[in-house]
Amino acid sequence: MTTDPENRGGFASPPCFAHELQDTATGYAAVDPQTAIDVTRWRKSKRQELIAARLAIPVAERTRIADDIAQKLNDLITFDKNTVISLYWPFRGELDLRGWMRSAYDRGARIALPVVVAKAQPLLFREWTPDGKLERGVWNIPVPAEGTVELVPNVVISPLVGFDPENYRLGYGGGFFDRTLAAMTTPRTVIGVGYNSSALSTIYPQPYDIPMDRILTGE
Repeated sequence: MTTDPENRGGFASPPCFAHELQDTATGYAAVDPQTAIDVTRWRKSKRQELIAARLAIPVAERTRIADDIAQKLNDLITFDKNTVISLYWPFRGELDLRGWMRSAYDRGARIALPVVVAKAQPLLFREWTPDGKLERGVWNIPVPAEGTVELVPNVVISPLVGFDPENYRLGYGGGFFDRTLAAMTTPRTVIGVGYNSSALSTIYPQPYDIPMDRILTGE
């Protein structure tokens, strides 16, 4: 499945609970604090449910879906030295696109992996090459070693825990991804990848949530 809504790259405005938030000098705050608590609890519960469900998907099925998504990415992306693709190292049942990552590199694109710098800060992106040195990052996920060239991607591919019809993404709850997209000042295409079974009727988007340009589920 591929979704591509007309409203791309903007902030949520203002579905679901967003109308119950007000802009303050220090950012958005809930008019009703209980609303923010309810949304946070719902997302945490749904996140745990969806991660457990995808871990139960057989490896062969995960591989089939990843291969299907790889073919769709081939149709969407131009591979040359001006294409900088941010990917990810698979974690907790995420689709494994490392084979496609290598093929994109072989066809001339530059590849970057996201790195957590600090809590509540945007991610940075370090260049990945097949022979580059990796080190353990947050949650022991491999990332390019410190000192590796930093890049600014123009294609961002992000794994999804969940997603809704408006292309809003349910992630792991740290807020890193939305902060990163909000901080990016250059043109970029954002593609979410995940399982069709991770579709939700809504993630209850908040003003800080940023939708994907496209979502691919391989179905």
